[in-house]
Amino acid sequence: MKTLFLSPPSFDGFDGGAGSRYQARREVTSFWYPTWLAQPAALVPNAKLMDCPPHDIGIQQCLKEAQGYDHVVIHTSTPSLKNDCKVAEAIKKQKPSTLIGFVGAHAAVLPTETLKTSSVIDWVGRKEFDFTCKEVAEGRPLETIAGLSYRDKDGKIKHTPERELITNMDTLPWVADVYKRDLQIEKYFIGYLLHPYISLYTGRGCPAQCTFCLWPQTIGGHKYRVRSAQNVADEMAYMKKLFPQVKEFFFDDDTFTANLPRAREIAKKLAPLGLTWSCNSRANIDYDTIKFFKDAGLRLFLVGYESGNSDILQRIKKGVTLDEMRRFTRSCHEAGVVIHGTFILGLPIETPQTIENTIRFAQELDVFSIQVSLAAPYPGTELYEMARQNGWFVKKDKTDIVHEDGFQQSALEYPGLSKDAIFEALDRFYHAYYLRPKPILRIVKTMLEDKDVFVRRCREGYEFFRSLNQRKEDLALSRSTAGAT
Repeated sequence: MKTLFLSPPSFDGFDGGAGSRYQARREVTSFWYPTWLAQPAALVPNAKLMDCPPHDIGIQQCLKEAQGYDHVVIHTSTPSLKNDCKVAEAIKKQKPSTLIGFVGAHAAVLPTETLKTSSVIDWVGRKEFDFTCKEVAEGRPLETIAGLSYRDKDGKIKHTPERELITNMDTLPWVADVYKRDLQIEKYFIGYLLHPYISLYTGRGCPAQCTFCLWPQTIGGHKYRVRSAQNVADEMAYMKKLFPQVKEFFFDDDTFTANLPRAREIAKKLAPLGLTWSCNSRANIDYDTIKFFKDAGLRLFLVGYESGNSDILQRIKKGVTLDEMRRFTRSCHEAGVVIHGTFILGLPIETPQTIENTIRFAQELDVFSIQVSLAAPYPGTELYEMARQNGWFVKKDKTDIVHEDGFQQSALEYPGLSKDAIFEALDRFYHAYYLRPKPILRIVKTMLEDKDVFVRRCREGYEFFRSLNQRKEDLALSRSTAGAT
């Protein structure tokens, strides 16, 4: 069947490609690549990938494009499910014969509930769905396809046996050609990456046990399954020729450094290519390894510090201590590797004091840039189960984790710490971190060194403070609504 892989129109600025962390609207324009759709799209002949939010594609243009396809695969998420169902219903209304499948972590964890959300959904892919999509597109009977949930002729929901995870990752085709054919790479921005950038996976799964992280607990698994170093190096050489304008390549594996011997082998093969690359890393690598990566083209680590409180780090099973984080950060500073650090407010069991611990810890680390998120208890994660069992959810609808404007909202609260207090702390965190001499001077320096960066930082600054104001309005609305009820 002629197949369209679709990231539907959604909230303004909604980043549905952020698989492992959270799907939401960011403080500044940010879009990750839809790699999880690009991979099956590369498996299906004559398929097309359409990523609507980054390309400013509205519902009418989306429907017009979908009309030319027999089969539409929609990537959904917990915060976007209701919206995605409306898009699917509009597609089905204009062409009732269209076969519609939903994939993504939410569909994988809650296949029955996802199918019940809308009668127009014909099938749902569970776990790793690349070859599930391929086999549906080939026209195979749904009941014969592993890893799939569907409605039979009588309308009853059926589940086929689970599909085994892919063990030989080299069997997957490269995503480079799909990116080139279907995406305008200049539309993808990440505030801390050079522009234009490209992100891709060299492996799936993560051995870490972090209770909040979505993808390893729902789709990827806790075993790090990887492509061979040569396979990765070959695709990078191909991408360099295909995208000469790209300034940075980002390896979006949950933890690229989880297998250090392999990571070093890849870095060694990348060095002759002269690429600038970055990756996700845990804060537990020694100086010599960091320096080796730096010499091979590494520019930046994306590091999840999460909290500055050791008790919280233990509860979320972070597996890295505060002292290890300090040593790693000092080593990066010494080696000249930039760090974008991420922190989360509202993890179990947050208090006013632990929030202050985290703010002070972030200031002490003094990494180049930070992102502060609110704890997002996605279905299928250990955090979700902990919240359900302990009554930490704010709302009856446990999947209601973003505001109507797409920004995150506080989904959890604890004794002595309300959802509003957690929400307000996010604004305070950003101000306490960035309104200091060092961060201001760092940002100004990068702006003075490059005209394009100057223009970009001005735009991002405007978006950042506008988003903080929008959050304040969201908080005021939440309080007035609570008062009215």
